[in-house]
Amino acid sequence: MLLGATLVVVVVTMAATVAIGRAAGWVAAAGLGALAVAVAMRASEVLEPGSVVSESVPWMPTLDIALRLRLDGLGALFLIIVLGIGALVMAYSARYLSGRDIHRHTGYYAWMLLFAFAMTGLVLADDLVLLFVFWELTTLCSFFLINRSGRKASAPAVRTLLVTAMGGLALLFAVVLIIARTGTTVVSEALASDAWQADGGFTAAVAVLVAIAAMTKSAQFPFHMWLPDAMVAPTPVSAYLHAAAMVKAGIYLLLLFSPALAGTVVWQSILVTTGLITAIMGAVFALRRFDLKEIMAYSTVSQLGFIVAIIGIGTPGALATAALYTLGHALFKAALFMVVGIVDQQAGTRDIRLLRGLARRMPVTFATTLLAGLSMAGIFPLLGFVAKEYLLGGLADPGGPAWLGVALAATGVLAATATFAYTARILLGGFTDYRGTERVDDTLDTHRMPQMVSEASPAFLAPALAPALAGLVLGPAIVWLHPLTGAAGSAAAGEPYTATFALFAGFTLELALSITIIVLGLVVVSQRRRLDRVFERRILSFTAIDVVEKMRTGSIALGARVGDLTRTDGQALHLGVPWILLGIIAAAAIVVAPTAGALIQPDEPWTDAVLFALVAATVIPTVLVRSRLTALVLVGGAGFAVAIWFFALGAIDVGLTQLLVELLTVVALVLILRRLPRRFHRVSRQRTIVTAAIALGAGFAATLATLAFTGRREISAVGQYFLDNVYIDTGGENIVNTILVDYRALDTFGELTVVAVAGIVVMAVLGTRRLIGERDVALAVPETSALARSHDNTMPIRVVAHWTAPVIVVLSLYLLLRGHYEPGGGFISALVGATGFALFYLGASADRLAPVRWPYRGLFASGIIVAVLTGVAGMAVGSFLRPIRFDIPLPWGGEYAFTSALIFDLGVYFAVVAVVIAVLNELGGVRERHGEIVERAKRSTERAREEVSA
Repeated sequence: MLLGATLVVVVVTMAATVAIGRAAGWVAAAGLGALAVAVAMRASEVLEPGSVVSESVPWMPTLDIALRLRLDGLGALFLIIVLGIGALVMAYSARYLSGRDIHRHTGYYAWMLLFAFAMTGLVLADDLVLLFVFWELTTLCSFFLINRSGRKASAPAVRTLLVTAMGGLALLFAVVLIIARTGTTVVSEALASDAWQADGGFTAAVAVLVAIAAMTKSAQFPFHMWLPDAMVAPTPVSAYLHAAAMVKAGIYLLLLFSPALAGTVVWQSILVTTGLITAIMGAVFALRRFDLKEIMAYSTVSQLGFIVAIIGIGTPGALATAALYTLGHALFKAALFMVVGIVDQQAGTRDIRLLRGLARRMPVTFATTLLAGLSMAGIFPLLGFVAKEYLLGGLADPGGPAWLGVALAATGVLAATATFAYTARILLGGFTDYRGTERVDDTLDTHRMPQMVSEASPAFLAPALAPALAGLVLGPAIVWLHPLTGAAGSAAAGEPYTATFALFAGFTLELALSITIIVLGLVVVSQRRRLDRVFERRILSFTAIDVVEKMRTGSIALGARVGDLTRTDGQALHLGVPWILLGIIAAAAIVVAPTAGALIQPDEPWTDAVLFALVAATVIPTVLVRSRLTALVLVGGAGFAVAIWFFALGAIDVGLTQLLVELLTVVALVLILRRLPRRFHRVSRQRTIVTAAIALGAGFAATLATLAFTGRREISAVGQYFLDNVYIDTGGENIVNTILVDYRALDTFGELTVVAVAGIVVMAVLGTRRLIGERDVALAVPETSALARSHDNTMPIRVVAHWTAPVIVVLSLYLLLRGHYEPGGGFISALVGATGFALFYLGASADRLAPVRWPYRGLFASGIIVAVLTGVAGMAVGSFLRPIRFDIPLPWGGEYAFTSALIFDLGVYFAVVAVVIAVLNELGGVRERHGEIVERAKRSTERAREEVSA
């Protein structure tokens, strides 16, 4: 219900965008906010250790894959973050976006809310395959949100996609290993399997793969570069995806797998080491930046490093601390990112070297930044202080030798000191008169802030102020979070745990470390000008982004170089490679050898010899004639002979398909032949001999294989099953059609998608390139006498088309309805209908006046949508695309067994008809986008006819 409601919010918001523009953000905020409240209310059911709420809907039952959803304490915490912060960001977007360009607003809200949907599915997924699907959906949503941010966003979007997609591959490998080793796709069951303790190699491999996947998504070293690179996206995107939500996907994955991997040496080593390295590195990079948004980006990298490190400790208390820190980070980082957007819009810059005195002119914005910044720096009494205290305590007591705790705590103190320093850099550099450095780049406009800078509107400030205030309230009221963080820690640890966080736990080691951090931080801030000059020096001659870009361009160059070794546009070179031909013949010989003695049997029907001779009589002249039109007629004749052969063998459906395809292929090829020379060019005798040898060899091999597989053995077990059970399983009697729309409907759905894509490709290719021989309409109008002759020549076919084409289209609908029981079905009926439309086209007096101007783009979409909706309906009775059957009484007696497979076939009908119409119109010149050209053609033709009649 929750997952479906998130999709409803997407649809409603997109509709609202058309009506109220950017203000649709309030609609989205209300929807996500209501869902966050619903989760918070439902969370009471999962706060006790081991308590879960679960649902399951069959998806692929034969593979044990289902839409399994599970809500526990960990999921409740992350859902509140995803939906709650999402609601605030949507409200913020209602003021941040410009008031123009409804189309861009619709796309923005659609992708942002689809990301919320993907994160919701990721958190709720209790099936490994479903988990991976939602994981990849977050990657795609992030890519599109970055890529749509302007021309400069393309390269960062691609780099982000490459890094996060690499993590997706690591997760895919982990999922396959887990399913193969544990024998289940259910996440909760797989994590409870004994395989983790019994097989150390398996556990270590999965630990590495899951860690890589999580680190790519959560921007950990060495995969950290994508997050700052992605800051080209609008600030609301950064606030939600790259600070509060998407990067939390990696954190969630680590916590999810902690019950099985916590305590594993390789797991702890990777997470603690990379986490602390990232925490220090990100903080140092933040101190080197002058753009507020870049400082926020690197501070996010640093803060995520803290969380990853504490997860690596792996104790129940450490995992509960990670959950608490995750919540605190989402609050203060979302607030800070939204403040950056407010400053950018109000002041016109984010450069701290240009910003002056904003604390006086924007006091509420400054107060918001102060609250969120102090929470990030871990200052008493905010929520960030409590989280930092317990994080330092976890690092100081990791278990193992005493020196390890000292080393980890010292590293944590160093990173936290840098956090204090870059927080001061944000507050002092962005809101006071501090310039940050005595040396200013000559390219900077160092004018003072204009006097018109003023405070933002309350509606703009409220979404940023709310999480900052929450951090202030939840610090002293930390006990309110005990049930939620305790339940999250229990779920992550796989054992009961009770949270005991306190704002002040006495004079402890953690308090001493916090005081040390503040003192060291004040020292660093006091030396800020000297540090700025030091940090201005380039440490390395390259950046991490340069490395990723070099790897990308290098991979493309390597692929091009390898492809050049065999790349050629000449089909003859591919077909003429000797080892390909020899391989085909050898494969055919190996297959045929066991049954070589039974290839030709005495009781072969005499019709086979006649039909074989008929095929030979059409194929042999085809390779000898020089006229393209004659060759086309002969090839069509060979196709018709093959269709007759299918009919003779009893394969009525296959024969109909072959016959109809031949008819439509001939029509399409005739349209192409108009733009080609009438005769083939001459070729050398040597080439003729070589190509003849290739053709004869391939034909010989194909003949042997056909004889071996066609009717020379007993019916297979699968075939016998269909004969015995097709009516019981599907209610249908046409075995061919039931296989297509019942037994292997998902495969047919994939083929349907391919058909639609092929039609789109046809339109794209023919629409972007001028066809050979194509002329402008004005020039294409023939002389009046020629027009009169062509008009007379088309009279017979126009009369036939006028009466016959509608009958053919109606016949196609009849074949569609009866396809479940008799020869017919979606594909055959669509080909019959397309034949009727082709007859309409051929009956036109000119190709540009053809009457078939249906919106084939819409038909493509309709076919896919109908098929998808049919599949979704099948989930109500078991699984995707499972047919639903109804017995409908007929007025004249009896019943008609209606099945939803018929609706699925209707989708096939739409797509195939659309492809044929697209081919006819695009090749013939009647294109949807050329309506004005068609009108010009009409007027020109009418004038010509008037001249003829005169």
